[in-house]
Amino acid sequence: MDEEVFDSQLRKFLKKVGIQSRREVEQAVPSAISTGTLDATEMLTSCMVLRVPAVGIDVAIEDAIKLS
Repeated sequence: MDEEVFDSQLRKFLKKVGIQSRREVEQAVPSAISTGTLDATEMLTSCMVLRVPAVGIDVAIEDAIKLS
């Protein structure tokens, strides 16, 4: 294994996950607030699942997102 290639590819993947995830949440929350399905003072329960079947990774990363 080439550590530099692995590190570079892992960083690229995690950056993509972060950017896409943020974009999805940033679009969904204001939309839900404007339609009344979400109160702007709520705390959102969030969960991200990371799966890498080839090495047996299947982990849920959970946290809360404050809206105000």
